[in-house]
Amino acid sequence: MLKILAIETSCDETAAAVIGLEHASPIVLSSVVSSQAKLHAAWGGVIPNLAAREHVKNIIPMVESALHEASLTPQAIDAIAVTEGPGLIPALLVGVSAAKTLALAWQKPLLGVNHLEGHIYANLFTPGSALRFPLLALIVSGGHTQLILMRDHFLYQLLGETEDDAAGEAFDKVARMFGLPYPGGPEIGKRADAFRLAEPAFSTKRFPRPMLSSDNYQFSFSGLKTAVLYSLKKESAERLTDTGFIAEMAHEFQEAVVDTLVGKTERAIQEYQPKTLVIAGGVSANARLRERMETMIADYSDCQFLMPPFQYSLDNAAMIGAAAILRYDRMTESDREQLQQHASSLEPSAHFPLA
Repeated sequence: MLKILAIETSCDETAAAVIGLEHASPIVLSSVVSSQAKLHAAWGGVIPNLAAREHVKNIIPMVESALHEASLTPQAIDAIAVTEGPGLIPALLVGVSAAKTLALAWQKPLLGVNHLEGHIYANLFTPGSALRFPLLALIVSGGHTQLILMRDHFLYQLLGETEDDAAGEAFDKVARMFGLPYPGGPEIGKRADAFRLAEPAFSTKRFPRPMLSSDNYQFSFSGLKTAVLYSLKKESAERLTDTGFIAEMAHEFQEAVVDTLVGKTERAIQEYQPKTLVIAGGVSANARLRERMETMIADYSDCQFLMPPFQYSLDNAAMIGAAAILRYDRMTESDREQLQQHASSLEPSAHFPLA
């Protein structure tokens, strides 16, 4: 069985995993994550240099824990994979430097993996899943909102992306307007879902659905964020501290984002008729988005819908290993030797393209 040690440090999670390949499918032999969410909460967002310092402290313990959990020695590993980008350069540097050092010390091939590609391939951890092509991927995270069409493994066509704020970024910024703690996405989701269950007949559409009617697959969430801000400015100080009002606003904001994401995705399904739809990225953990996607896809019987398990929706190294091991399995011995010989030349990229 092929086995790859994977490392992820693109933002504020220090993660390591060991992934195996069984019957042409990646399996998780171990996966460990050290989160910095509480550390960055005091600042209301991720501080890149602070994240990098934490990665330096955590990276080796995470690698050791991943190997221990998988009951493997370095000698049993066939290759090493690391997130090459996109991400925060100070954070990426720590992971890439550690991976290069281990690859040279252990004499192993080193693969650089695109972080977004990892999120797509995290869907293979869903029990019984298999990717059928063409495949449509909606990537929604703190830094990205994209619709990607795949004709086969590792063949990507960008259909559209955000022109300003990503969906996850908008969630975090709006949460800050509401006075909610970081990370804001889960906090908004929690309050919005509770409000929706308590007020199922509520149907006011206070906020716009940006670019939903445009004749392309571009997204924009900056205007929606501004609409929330202007709406809050009209309210009294007493109203802004009312938990019921905040829950209502969270519900309205979440519905606007989800309407936009689902609407654009459905239009792409109608045009490209994919056999698989996947959602990927941190916002794919949003319960309302998952529910609405499941409802929408029920009308398209020829298209299967895959969602990553919750623990693999957020940043983790298992997803990096999944993409890496499928790439590695397709390589010739010559390709693998080249990866080992050139391990020291791998450099992180903040805007590493999905290609």
